[in-house]
Amino acid sequence: MRRAACPGSFDPITNGHLDIIIRASKLFDEVVVAVGINKTKSTLFTVEERMELIRQAVRDHPQAATNVVVEPSHGLLVDFCRTRGISSIVKGLRAVSDFDYELQMAQMNNRLAGVETLFMSTNPQYAFLSSSLVKEVARYGGDVSGLVPDVVLKELRERL
Repeated sequence: MRRAACPGSFDPITNGHLDIIIRASKLFDEVVVAVGINKTKSTLFTVEERMELIRQAVRDHPQAATNVVVEPSHGLLVDFCRTRGISSIVKGLRAVSDFDYELQMAQMNNRLAGVETLFMSTNPQYAFLSSSLVKEVARYGGDVSGLVPDVVLKELRERL
């Protein structure tokens, strides 16, 4: 079985994240969305809420609805992969500036555990998008519809 991890904090999941997850679900038998837990980082949504938002967001996509699973992740991503028999990581790249950092991480993950990282270019319509930017715009009353799944939009409006 070809399995890949798609890691991130997903606070909240954006349409850019969702695009990468859906595209990865077409390439792998199973995609495990690894939702990062960082107790030192303040998040808008709890890990349980983030996981549920991801599950709801993939439901409307037939392939992803059948082969995407969502799990919490803490510690080294390679340890997460190793314990689950995952040999690939899928990452989205928004810009050239993302590549330098992500390449270092990919090389370290390969060195530590032989895990390969596959980079997918982000859909240009989401190239500027980040969870932080979405939260900032939403906090000030800006319209983030079309940038996040509808279920996330609803939760953002209620939370902020």
